Amino acid sequence: MADRVCPVWIGLLMASPLRKLFENPEKILSKHIKPDMTVLDVGCALGFFTLAAAKLIGSGGKVYAVDLQQKMINSLNRRITRAKLTNRIETRVCNEDSLEIDDLTEQIDLALAFYVVHEVPDVQKLFDQIYRSLKPDGRLFIAEPRGHVTIDEFKITLDLAQKAGFELIESPEIKRARTGLLMKN
Repeated sequence: MADRVCPVWIGLLMASPLRKLFENPEKILSKHIKPDMTVLDVGCALGFFTLAAAKLIGSGGKVYAVDLQQKMINSLNRRITRAKLTNRIETRVCNEDSLEIDDLTEQIDLALAFYVVHEVPDVQKLFDQIYRSLKPDGRLFIAEPRGHVTIDEFKITLDLAQKAGFELIESPEIKRARTGLLMKN
């Protein structure tokens, strides 16, 4: 799996403010995140979507940001402090076998899996854990890079999500990404 995980230096590029010019996280998420929601950001890296989600949920919401790499989490924690969002975001280091979210059973309104599913060795296990964390009618928003994930591979991803109990309800438009918004059945 180590060769599939996004290196920290790419995480730095992906968190660049210049990226907002062609992929604005607040614009992408604003239709799906409302004040006071609880959001899970799986594979958060340096928090490009985490910080945007934290702004959208307001002071009554919570974002759980989970990543496999301690260096990513350390950098994200510094960014959270600079953005003065420490009361809205909790970071966690996961491992290859667990997202370390067992304590969040049926607490999450929306889970984000942006540009990460293709890096995970056991996608079914990932979706099963996310499913358990979601409230009834909770949603999972998946986005995968077109450059790394073919349409056939993305169809397999959606099939695995559906096997976990999700229903595809929408394919939101994100340039250069294959997307699916799924609801917990």
